[in-house]
Amino acid sequence: MTTLKKIHGLDNLKKADIQQLEAALQELTNGIEKLDQESISGMQKRLDAKIKPLRSLGVLEDISQQLAGIQRTSQPEIKGKAVLLMAGDHGVVAEGVSAAPQEITAQMFYSYLNGEAGINVLARNSGAKVICTDIGIALPLDPPELMANRVKNGTGNIAHGPAMTKQEALLALLTGAKVAAEAIDSGINLLATGEVGIGNTTPSAALISAFTGHTVEEVTGRGTGLKDDALKHKQDVIKLAIRVNEPDLADPLDTLAKIGGLEIAALAGAILEAAYQHVPIILDGIISTAAALTAAQIAPLSALYMISSHNSEEQGHRIALKQLGLKPRLDFNMRLGEGTGAALMFPMVEAALKIADEMATFESAGVSTGDF
Repeated sequence: MTTLKKIHGLDNLKKADIQQLEAALQELTNGIEKLDQESISGMQKRLDAKIKPLRSLGVLEDISQQLAGIQRTSQPEIKGKAVLLMAGDHGVVAEGVSAAPQEITAQMFYSYLNGEAGINVLARNSGAKVICTDIGIALPLDPPELMANRVKNGTGNIAHGPAMTKQEALLALLTGAKVAAEAIDSGINLLATGEVGIGNTTPSAALISAFTGHTVEEVTGRGTGLKDDALKHKQDVIKLAIRVNEPDLADPLDTLAKIGGLEIAALAGAILEAAYQHVPIILDGIISTAAALTAAQIAPLSALYMISSHNSEEQGHRIALKQLGLKPRLDFNMRLGEGTGAALMFPMVEAALKIADEMATFESAGVSTGDF
């Protein structure tokens, strides 16, 4: 049983050596199971008895069945909700791949803590918490306790070398798992992914290209609003990063360490932990989905615990979702990140269960059945 003090056998992640971190990740991934088919069937029987044509509530029924399989009961319930917002900076911003300055990451982090940002508004609207974690912001934070989970002060510049060492990638992954475990231990059993990090669409596109086989041009968008020439430059930087680092595509941890990001790694770890603990996790946009792809490369069964949300304006997002076997459920032309699209799915997930719990059956309502 995961506790607040121990994460997969480790009492202190930062004091662990690489072999200990690898063993902890192995324990985590080995514990991820398939969904429970009996519970899925039980939920489908519940839904089929409702006063409606079979499968007429489409995606809501899909979500209900998925939740049943994840929680291993035909009577799943949501007890608490939270967005896990991971923050990290990227050395590649030195290459001019972002229209926004790097100091915005730290500035926005305070806004999240103060409940002022878009994700705070949307999470509050859904009755969800926002749990903010500094995994790799470049600038110092005040008070220093805010940096307790920081792995390093931003990644290296992937245009010239690896984003991080393999040990740092493991530490970021398991720190994300720890944050998720703490949220789950507090009674939360529906999670969502969120992030902040100027420049993070660049490593996200690099990972999506590497893991899907699509070209850099196909998966790279404008991020914070790059013009055409700047977009071409960003694509060239991503190609350079892949060429310089030569990630081993058969080793997702190597790929993550070389061309990924600290907050991406932490989100991947959170996704793996959610799957390990039989908790659904809602994906946000392209950064969250790059993390989800990474998680699925490490532990394929983790994809079964993912719930898609919106269709990001970032063009690589749909490609990444397709690789995971998912489709977007909302299309609001959003590209803010932070977990804003994922937060919009909280009411949809709860609505799916309300249909199962509150809608009358043919028998209870005295409605005639038929072949429909």
